Amino acid sequence: MRVAELWRYPVKGLRGESLDRVEVAAEGIPGDRCLRVLDERGIVTGRRKQRMIGLAATLNGDGEPLVGGHPWRSAEAAAAIRSVAGTGARLSRPFGGHEHDAAHILLLSDGSVNQLGYDLRRFRPNIYIAGADGPVELGWIGRRVRIGELVLRVDEPCERCVITTIDPDTIEVDLDVLKRTNAELDGNMGTYCSVVEPGRIALGDTVELL
Repeated sequence: MRVAELWRYPVKGLRGESLDRVEVAAEGIPGDRCLRVLDERGIVTGRRKQRMIGLAATLNGDGEPLVGGHPWRSAEAAAAIRSVAGTGARLSRPFGGHEHDAAHILLLSDGSVNQLGYDLRRFRPNIYIAGADGPVELGWIGRRVRIGELVLRVDEPCERCVITTIDPDTIEVDLDVLKRTNAELDGNMGTYCSVVEPGRIALGDTVELL
Protein backbone atom coordinates (compact mmCIF):
# COMPACT_ATOMS: atom_id res chain seq x y z
CA MET A 1 0.00 0.00 0.00
CA ARG A 2 1.17 3.50 -0.82
CA VAL A 3 0.12 7.11 -0.28
CA ALA A 4 -2.14 8.11 -3.17
CA GLU A 5 -3.34 11.53 -1.97
CA LEU A 6 -2.61 14.02 0.81
CA TRP A 7 -5.11 16.68 1.92
CA ARG A 8 -5.13 19.73 4.16
CA TYR A 9 -8.23 21.73 5.16
CA PRO A 10 -7.08 25.19 6.33
CA VAL A 11 -10.63 26.16 7.33
CA LYS A 12 -12.77 23.53 9.03
CA GLY A 13 -15.79 22.84 6.85
CA LEU A 14 -14.45 24.39 3.62
CA ARG A 15 -12.98 22.66 0.59
CA GLY A 16 -9.40 21.50 1.20
CA GLU A 17 -6.24 21.48 -0.88
CA SER A 18 -4.24 18.52 -2.16
CA LEU A 19 -0.53 18.25 -1.38
CA ASP A 20 2.41 16.39 -2.92
CA ARG A 21 4.36 16.19 0.35
CA VAL A 22 4.21 17.61 3.85
CA GLU A 23 6.16 17.63 7.10
CA VAL A 24 3.70 16.33 9.68
CA ALA A 25 4.12 17.76 13.19
CA ALA A 26 3.06 16.31 16.55
CA GLU A 27 -0.23 18.24 16.18
CA GLY A 28 -0.87 16.98 12.67
CA ILE A 29 -0.46 18.62 9.27
CA PRO A 30 0.60 22.27 9.70
CA GLY A 31 -2.26 24.57 8.73
CA ASP A 32 -4.90 21.85 8.88
CA ARG A 33 -8.12 23.20 10.42
CA CYS A 34 -6.14 26.24 11.60
CA LEU A 35 -9.29 28.36 11.20
CA ARG A 36 -12.94 27.74 12.01
CA VAL A 37 -16.19 29.47 11.14
CA LEU A 38 -18.31 30.74 14.02
CA ASP A 39 -21.75 32.26 14.35
CA GLU A 40 -24.08 32.94 17.26
CA ARG A 41 -24.72 29.20 17.66
CA GLY A 42 -21.07 28.14 17.67
CA ILE A 43 -18.94 26.35 15.07
CA VAL A 44 -20.45 26.21 11.58
CA THR A 45 -19.66 23.37 9.14
CA GLY A 46 -21.33 21.76 6.16
CA ARG A 47 -23.58 19.86 8.55
CA ARG A 48 -25.54 23.11 8.88
CA LYS A 49 -24.48 25.04 5.78
CA GLN A 50 -23.78 22.66 2.90
CA ARG A 51 -22.55 25.38 0.53
CA MET A 52 -19.42 25.74 2.66
CA ILE A 53 -18.08 22.55 1.04
CA GLY A 54 -17.72 24.40 -2.27
CA LEU A 55 -15.64 27.32 -0.99
CA ALA A 56 -11.90 26.78 -1.36
CA ALA A 57 -9.44 27.25 1.49
CA THR A 58 -5.69 27.08 0.88
CA LEU A 59 -2.41 28.29 2.36
CA ASN A 60 -0.11 30.71 0.54
CA GLY A 61 3.67 30.39 0.46
CA ASP A 62 3.97 32.11 3.83
CA GLY A 63 1.49 29.77 5.48
CA GLU A 64 -1.31 32.34 5.59
CA PRO A 65 -4.80 30.91 5.03
CA LEU A 66 -6.66 32.08 1.94
CA VAL A 67 -10.42 31.85 1.47
CA GLY A 68 -11.53 31.89 -2.13
CA GLY A 69 -8.01 33.09 -2.96
CA HIS A 70 -8.18 36.06 -0.56
CA PRO A 71 -6.24 36.53 2.72
CA TRP A 72 -8.46 35.30 5.53
CA ARG A 73 -8.54 38.66 7.33
CA SER A 74 -9.63 40.52 4.18
CA ALA A 75 -13.06 41.95 3.47
CA GLU A 76 -13.32 39.66 0.44
CA ALA A 77 -12.78 36.55 2.56
CA ALA A 78 -15.27 37.75 5.15
CA ALA A 79 -17.87 38.31 2.44
CA ALA A 80 -17.22 34.88 0.96
CA ILE A 81 -17.74 33.24 4.36
CA ARG A 82 -20.99 35.12 4.95
CA SER A 83 -22.24 34.13 1.51
CA VAL A 84 -22.01 30.41 2.29
CA ALA A 85 -22.34 30.27 6.09
CA GLY A 86 -24.80 33.06 6.87
CA THR A 87 -24.74 36.77 7.65
CA GLY A 88 -23.51 36.24 11.22
CA ALA A 89 -20.62 33.94 10.27
CA ARG A 90 -16.99 34.91 10.77
CA LEU A 91 -13.56 33.30 10.74
CA SER A 92 -11.73 32.62 13.98
CA ARG A 93 -8.51 30.97 15.11
CA PRO A 94 -9.24 28.04 17.44
CA PHE A 95 -7.65 27.63 20.84
CA GLY A 96 -4.62 25.37 20.54
CA GLY A 97 -4.10 26.13 16.86
CA HIS A 98 -6.30 23.44 15.29
CA GLU A 99 -10.02 22.61 15.24
CA HIS A 100 -9.66 18.86 14.75
CA ASP A 101 -12.42 16.40 15.49
CA ALA A 102 -11.38 13.25 17.37
CA ALA A 103 -7.67 13.21 16.45
CA HIS A 104 -5.00 14.95 14.39
CA ILE A 105 -5.10 12.80 11.24
CA LEU A 106 -7.87 11.08 9.29
CA LEU A 107 -6.56 8.03 7.42
CA LEU A 108 -8.62 6.47 4.63
CA SER A 109 -7.95 3.59 2.24
CA ASP A 110 -9.15 2.90 -1.27
CA GLY A 111 -10.40 -0.42 0.06
CA SER A 112 -13.05 1.47 2.03
CA VAL A 113 -13.89 3.93 -0.74
CA ASN A 114 -14.10 1.27 -3.46
CA GLN A 115 -16.58 -0.70 -1.39
CA LEU A 116 -19.10 2.11 -1.88
CA GLY A 117 -17.80 3.65 -5.12
CA TYR A 118 -18.18 7.32 -4.23
CA ASP A 119 -15.75 10.23 -4.68
CA LEU A 120 -13.17 9.98 -1.89
CA ARG A 121 -13.36 13.76 -1.34
CA ARG A 122 -16.76 13.27 0.30
CA PHE A 123 -14.93 11.65 3.22
CA ARG A 124 -12.32 14.40 3.71
CA PRO A 125 -9.21 12.35 4.54
CA ASN A 126 -5.80 13.77 5.35
CA ILE A 127 -3.97 10.67 4.11
CA TYR A 128 -5.50 8.47 1.41
CA ILE A 129 -3.77 5.17 0.73
CA ALA A 130 -4.11 2.93 -2.30
CA GLY A 131 -3.62 -0.80 -2.70
CA ALA A 132 -5.80 -1.93 0.21
CA ASP A 133 -7.85 -5.11 0.05
CA GLY A 134 -11.05 -3.88 1.64
CA PRO A 135 -11.45 -1.42 4.56
CA VAL A 136 -8.19 -2.56 6.18
CA GLU A 137 -7.70 0.55 8.33
CA LEU A 138 -10.73 -0.39 10.43
CA GLY A 139 -8.78 -3.47 11.53
CA TRP A 140 -5.77 -1.41 12.62
CA ILE A 141 -7.34 0.12 15.75
CA GLY A 142 -4.74 0.15 18.53
CA ARG A 143 -1.87 -0.53 16.11
CA ARG A 144 0.83 1.73 14.72
CA VAL A 145 1.50 2.43 11.06
CA ARG A 146 4.58 3.91 9.39
CA ILE A 147 4.12 6.14 6.35
CA GLY A 148 7.37 7.57 5.01
CA GLU A 149 9.07 9.06 8.07
CA LEU A 150 5.77 9.41 9.93
CA VAL A 151 4.48 6.98 12.56
CA LEU A 152 0.81 7.11 13.52
CA ARG A 153 -1.25 5.37 16.19
CA VAL A 154 -4.62 4.28 14.86
CA ASP A 155 -7.03 5.37 17.59
CA GLU A 156 -10.64 4.82 16.55
CA PRO A 157 -13.00 4.49 13.58
CA CYS A 158 -14.41 7.64 12.01
CA GLU A 159 -18.17 7.57 12.33
CA ARG A 160 -19.49 9.35 9.25
CA CYS A 161 -22.04 12.18 9.21
CA VAL A 162 -24.16 14.11 6.71
CA ILE A 163 -21.06 15.87 5.32
CA THR A 164 -20.53 12.76 3.18
CA THR A 165 -23.86 13.28 1.45
CA ILE A 166 -22.71 16.56 -0.15
CA ASP A 167 -21.17 16.33 -3.61
CA PRO A 168 -17.89 18.31 -3.45
CA ASP A 169 -18.41 19.74 -6.95
CA THR A 170 -22.15 20.27 -7.39
CA ILE A 171 -22.99 20.66 -3.65
CA GLU A 172 -26.05 18.52 -4.27
CA VAL A 173 -27.11 16.15 -1.49
CA ASP A 174 -27.36 12.38 -1.94
CA LEU A 175 -28.64 10.78 1.27
CA ASP A 176 -27.87 7.31 -0.08
CA VAL A 177 -24.16 7.90 0.63
CA LEU A 178 -24.73 7.93 4.38
CA LYS A 179 -27.39 5.23 4.22
CA ARG A 180 -25.00 2.88 2.43
CA THR A 181 -22.13 3.76 4.78
CA ASN A 182 -24.36 2.84 7.71
CA ALA A 183 -25.64 -0.34 6.09
CA GLU A 184 -22.41 -1.67 4.58
CA LEU A 185 -19.69 -0.30 6.90
CA ASP A 186 -21.58 0.10 10.19
CA GLY A 187 -21.40 3.87 9.72
CA ASN A 188 -17.59 3.97 9.82
CA MET A 189 -15.15 4.88 7.09
CA GLY A 190 -11.53 5.67 7.76
CA THR A 191 -9.79 6.01 11.10
CA TYR A 192 -8.67 8.82 13.37
CA CYS A 193 -4.96 8.70 14.14
CA SER A 194 -2.55 10.40 16.54
CA VAL A 195 1.03 11.29 15.66
CA VAL A 196 3.61 9.12 17.45
CA GLU A 197 6.69 10.17 15.47
CA PRO A 198 6.45 13.35 13.37
CA GLY A 199 8.03 13.25 9.95
CA ARG A 200 7.85 13.91 6.24
CA ILE A 201 5.44 12.05 3.99
CA ALA A 202 4.93 12.28 0.25
CA LEU A 203 2.87 10.77 -2.52
CA GLY A 204 4.07 7.26 -3.26
CA ASP A 205 5.42 6.56 0.23
CA THR A 206 5.01 2.99 1.45
CA VAL A 207 2.47 2.26 4.19
CA GLU A 208 3.71 -0.32 6.73
CA LEU A 209 1.72 -1.72 9.64
CA LEU A 210 3.97 -2.02 12.69
